[in-house]
Amino acid sequence: MRNKSEKESSNKAKVSSFFSIFKYMRPYMWTYLIGWVFLVLSSLAGLLFPYLLGKLLGSSSSVNSTKDAISLLSVESINEITIALFLLFAFQSVFSFFRIVLFTNVTENVLKDLRNSAFEKLLLMPMNFYNKNKVGELTSRLSNDITQLQDTLRVTVAEFFRQFFVVFGGAVFLFFISWKLSLIMFATVPVMALVAVIFGRFIRKLSKKTQDFTANANSVIEESLIGISNIKSYTQELFTLNKYKLSVNKIRDLNINIGLWRGVFVSFIIFCLFGTIVFIIWKGLLMTQGANPDLSSQGFYQFILFTIMMGASVGSLPDLYASLQKAAGATENLLDIINSKTEPMLLKGNKKIEIKGQIDFENVSFFYPQRPDIKVLSGVSFSIKPNERIAIVGASGSGKTTISSLLLHFYHEFDGLIKYDGNSIDELDLYHLRSQIAIVPQEVILFSGSIRNNVSFANPNANESDIIFALKQSNAWEFVESFPDGLDTEVGDRGIQLSGGQKQRIAIARALLKNPRILILDEATSSLDSESEKLVQDAMNKLTIGRTSIVIAHRLSTITDSDSILVLKNGKLVEKGTHKSLIKENGYYSKLVYLQDIN
Repeated sequence: MRNKSEKESSNKAKVSSFFSIFKYMRPYMWTYLIGWVFLVLSSLAGLLFPYLLGKLLGSSSSVNSTKDAISLLSVESINEITIALFLLFAFQSVFSFFRIVLFTNVTENVLKDLRNSAFEKLLLMPMNFYNKNKVGELTSRLSNDITQLQDTLRVTVAEFFRQFFVVFGGAVFLFFISWKLSLIMFATVPVMALVAVIFGRFIRKLSKKTQDFTANANSVIEESLIGISNIKSYTQELFTLNKYKLSVNKIRDLNINIGLWRGVFVSFIIFCLFGTIVFIIWKGLLMTQGANPDLSSQGFYQFILFTIMMGASVGSLPDLYASLQKAAGATENLLDIINSKTEPMLLKGNKKIEIKGQIDFENVSFFYPQRPDIKVLSGVSFSIKPNERIAIVGASGSGKTTISSLLLHFYHEFDGLIKYDGNSIDELDLYHLRSQIAIVPQEVILFSGSIRNNVSFANPNANESDIIFALKQSNAWEFVESFPDGLDTEVGDRGIQLSGGQKQRIAIARALLKNPRILILDEATSSLDSESEKLVQDAMNKLTIGRTSIVIAHRLSTITDSDSILVLKNGKLVEKGTHKSLIKENGYYSKLVYLQDIN
């Protein structure tokens, strides 16, 4: 019973989550309501069609069976009804036009807001969110799932209620025409409705699986294109292709399965629907016979036309319902993103102090949420004074980069205290803090666009002379100036058209333009050749002047003149001092220096 209750509450939460999308309609609610008015009017006009057409056919029968004055009266009636039908079509055309235009307008505005909101959420998510989710899957949620919503909001929701309105309105007319024949017809409706509900739930489950496999396939594409050089260098094209084919085959199999079940269901509905129509025509014809028939000829035609219209509506309802269920399943993960807590929600510090550069780590311990059994940092304590240049060294996995992540407040759950100028990091305004820090990582990420755009990313209000000065200070202006397009040279996807050393110097120029109080250099020269390293090192030396600098180093030759060196081993701070004092201690740092053959 508990599992059933949990499942029901989960389904209710999913439905509630799906309908939470409609909050994005609030700014456009009046337009949407006007669209619904036109929807109701066009539906009413649709209901009048079988009524008037039935009268027309009944009048035609009257003409064939009477003479003289009665015949002339019937001819006039036929003309009046025909004119009424043309007027009805004209009104319905106008109503349908405004309904479609208004619903499309609202839908596209809602999707615009939804896309912006979803992307904003992604930008504001904590770093741990990206440790748990693949970029390809997130991209799929933002594109495929919203595309599913487009048809649902623009057509399916309105069409579902329109058909429902037609069924309900048609039922009222049918009972008015002949309650006996109506009861016979409606005996089949509950059966089809029950099957439709069961089928809709089944399709939703399959559709959810399809979306998951589609997201996984997109993730494979994303990772493969990002790491294409690795795939080619290891000659793993076939392996990667087979990995993608596996996901695509699962998508195909699920969609074929969905198509099979939908085919079975539609076939069942068609058989029941047309079988019902034939049966009702037979019964209706019998009721028009005799001296005192239970049903007039006009009423018979109206009943048949209403039945056909309702049958078409009932036949479309299961498919529309299944589409709604499919959209709900497809957008479930998108809604999880939208409803997730962002960094501003989790980190509520509001202090905006003047950062001078004093940093204190007090007994800080940390593990990544995905690996709670592995402590990356264990009881680390140190202090950095304003404008000091501190180096952090240690073997891979010792916790060097984790310290830079904590300094940027990428992770908020840790033991101990991190302070800036005596203030706990949790008390500080997140964006104010990060605006005072710049980082030059080992793997520089440049955005597609020009060199100008990439440098000014740190300060969009910077003028051209500021950008050129930053490039000169980072030893990048010489190669930038040599390009035919200069600052407007396109760097390509992820900066692929520039060398490693060039990208590093662009990143340093970007950091210079930000003019931060605290600078983090995360192994910025570890993958460069000697010539590039010398240029980058010279640029970094200029960059560290007059600001607190934390240099995470792999090549120890680059940090020998640091004010202090912190030595990490297995997440613990084992040594601290200047290069000379640590050499004298003949400890762990001394061994690292010996291994790199540094004098």
